Amino acid sequence: MSDATTDPKARLSHDQILEAGLDDWRKVLDRLKARFRTGDFATGVTLVDRIGAAADEANHHPDVQLTYPEVIVTLSSHDVGGITSRDIELARRISGFAADLGAEADTSGLTELEPGLDTSAGDRLGAFYAALLGGEAGPGGLRDPSGQVPGVWFQEPSNEGSELPPQEPEQRWHFDVWVPHDEGQRRLEAVLAAGGRLVSDAEAPSYWVIEDPDGNRSCICTPLDRG
Repeated sequence: MSDATTDPKARLSHDQILEAGLDDWRKVLDRLKARFRTGDFATGVTLVDRIGAAADEANHHPDVQLTYPEVIVTLSSHDVGGITSRDIELARRISGFAADLGAEADTSGLTELEPGLDTSAGDRLGAFYAALLGGEAGPGGLRDPSGQVPGVWFQEPSNEGSELPPQEPEQRWHFDVWVPHDEGQRRLEAVLAAGGRLVSDAEAPSYWVIEDPDGNRSCICTPLDRG
């Protein structure tokens, strides 16, 4: 094993995460994410209880979303801003708990939403959007530590050297929709079938630029080809 896969403070690359063989989990944005279909609320509560005990034991705590038919778990090492061996180890334990309870893993549709504002004034606007959304401003955008709203990032607008056709009127907000490495093409096909249009695939499979029938653009993003 490499140093990165054993050092609890080293961020893992997407390839290293794939090599870990976590079939139930996918890297989405800078997080490791899984969905377990519990089928009923009681099984979900039991799974969450076991996750909580394991997290306390490891002193490494995931975000857990419990609903009637499923449990969604998100892992990240916030101290290093990415995924580490700590997340891999806890993910394996959580998969074991789910398997013991008969909760089936389902990676289809796993998503993280990251709104982007096209502006060269992110430093000036950050405090406003932090106050509006209840988050914390930082370099390049803001985040909500409570997880109630998605993070927002500020993208420097530039048409210079871009192959994308100009927009009239100019769009300021857009969605970056992050999906797993094996979900990008399927998500693109679903968007096109729903009346969307492919604007550019020049950076695929890293991201595709698409637009809705009225011309509002978004990006479908994956962790592939990002170094």
